[in-house]
Amino acid sequence: MGRSRRDGAGTLGVPVGPAVPVEVAASYRARQRGLLGRDGITGAMLLTPANSVHTFGMRFPIDVAYLDRRLRVLAVVTMRPGRLGMPRPRARHVLEAEAGAMAEWGVRAGARVTVTADPTPGA
Repeated sequence: MGRSRRDGAGTLGVPVGPAVPVEVAASYRARQRGLLGRDGITGAMLLTPANSVHTFGMRFPIDVAYLDRRLRVLAVVTMRPGRLGMPRPRARHVLEAEAGAMAEWGVRAGARVTVTADPTPGA
């Protein structure tokens, strides 16, 4: 993931299986909104920069992967709605997906993911 982070769509490279669609939430507004008010997500959402999340106002449980600056997974936890996650000091990004997805994709502590931004139309 390059230094220029913008809200948008991309592709998440995971250790197991095909690439996964990812929504990138880089602006303050997009990070605050996150997955609130949704009934689910296809793929994942990357919050950047971020080192903690909460699930107040969420409608479904999620897997949360805390990533360092090189997109290496520091920890993965499953959070039910109405919970407050503890900040992870070395985390620079947080990856969210529906509960169970991270295990399917092989995303666990020590694994590395990649994020490729979709090309901007007209660029």
